[in-house]
Amino acid sequence: YERLFKDIDPIRAPAGAVSDAAVDDLAGHSRQPRRHHGPARSSGPPHHLAGRGTSGRKTSRLIAPQHEMPHNVGMATSIFARTTTPFMATRASAKPAGAKLAVFGAPHGTPYRGIDNKPHQTAPNAFRKALAGDAAWLDHWDYDFDSTLLPDPTFKAVDLGNLKTKPRDGKGNRALIKTATAGCLAAGAVPVMFGGDDSTPIPFLSAFSGGSPITVFQIDAHIDWRDEREGETMGYSSTMRRASEMPHVWRIVQAGARGIGSAREEEVTAAKTWGAHIIPAKAVHQRGIDLALRHIEPGSDVVICLDLDVLDTSAMPAVAHPSPGGFTFDQVTDMIAGVAAKARIAGFAMVEFVAAKDLHQASAYTAGRIATHVIAHVARSKATNA
Repeated sequence: YERLFKDIDPIRAPAGAVSDAAVDDLAGHSRQPRRHHGPARSSGPPHHLAGRGTSGRKTSRLIAPQHEMPHNVGMATSIFARTTTPFMATRASAKPAGAKLAVFGAPHGTPYRGIDNKPHQTAPNAFRKALAGDAAWLDHWDYDFDSTLLPDPTFKAVDLGNLKTKPRDGKGNRALIKTATAGCLAAGAVPVMFGGDDSTPIPFLSAFSGGSPITVFQIDAHIDWRDEREGETMGYSSTMRRASEMPHVWRIVQAGARGIGSAREEEVTAAKTWGAHIIPAKAVHQRGIDLALRHIEPGSDVVICLDLDVLDTSAMPAVAHPSPGGFTFDQVTDMIAGVAAKARIAGFAMVEFVAAKDLHQASAYTAGRIATHVIAHVARSKATNA
């Protein structure tokens, strides 16, 4: 991973398809199978889960290349801009070696024509800044956990900084995100990505290919099942549609849908036909978070994709499309805790924050605290620390 993280120039390196062997050559080691914390890999859903609402459906049309990464190395420029204010409970690092968890920012994803994605680009730094004061108090009692945030002082989490993405370079941005995520996984670190808009999870999720099958647990006000929008197939309205086409994604659980979004009847039908479990926000309000958590298979690997617009506008006004009827902070963090109790958090992506709408920095602090909950649960996971 040293060359993977140090020697790729995102400005000059074109994105291209490379093999697993080439990635391992960059990492400087032979490929070892990742520790399995869930069902065995198969061409469809795990056989013992057949008939439980999983489809494992694979389509012949896989939009995202399996390895859309920069392929020429040897440049001096890092793919990351180092941070001087590492996120709470992490230390700044140029690489994820030896860490159990690695944070990085992805300021830009895949843009739509005529839609500006720059309002999201300062989100990663806003989260770091909002919790900078708390970061000095790691030895203080945290009542959210009835202990300190990190009871094990040997748990190592790092902050790699922000990827050097560009607002209009969708292909290059996807390559950088996938490269960074794959590098974290190769090093044995749980990747935690701060977007960026909701197109950034597409390459993030794609990087999990080659390991255990994953469940994608999307917590979002919108279902994101458009095949294309404005002629673009990799934008933020297509995140779960693209995830459904990845062979390593065997279950999709979506909690929090409400109001009007980009989905039409055909997208809702496509999601249900594939086998996605969609739990609207109103149903969670009426019946509780277990309505979503019951679809998380015990012992499985789960990647959580949190779009901050799932939170109610009273808790999170600093998003592109705030709307009433959303989740509370406790509902979101209880869902994260519920996943950690049943399964293994294999990755976390948090997207769609708009710092310009955060007049008093309260929203950045709220989002940052959600991320600290993820770190706390990963730190306490027996699977992570095995």
